Amino acid sequence: MAERALILVAHGSPDPDWRRPLERLVERLAESLGDAVAIAYLAHPPSLDDAITTLEQAGHRRALVVAALLSPGGRHVKHDIPAAVEAARARYPGVEIELAPGALGDDDQVIAALARASLERLGR
Repeated sequence: MAERALILVAHGSPDPDWRRPLERLVERLAESLGDAVAIAYLAHPPSLDDAITTLEQAGHRRALVVAALLSPGGRHVKHDIPAAVEAARARYPGVEIELAPGALGDDDQVIAALARASLERLGR
């Protein structure tokens, strides 16, 4: 069992094409983390509560929430996700829930990967 479970939080969409890259990311992470990774959406199920419940039922008592968004700016990263995490802390006192600062897309490694993918599409 991983020391801390990982919860990726994104806006969400009912469109399966929108969700597919995040689902692929979770599948890849599960290769290393097993059942210590979950996805949550702000606008569609599964919610943050759903993700925490799933992890808690699997025995995880510590979780890191990461905004799976490209930009650290905007309402979701600055308000919605922190508010959801704060509310979840009150509802799940047996789970230590930490919020990573910013957004995943602002990480230098993510930017480098996006640059490589963009150049590949350009044929360079």
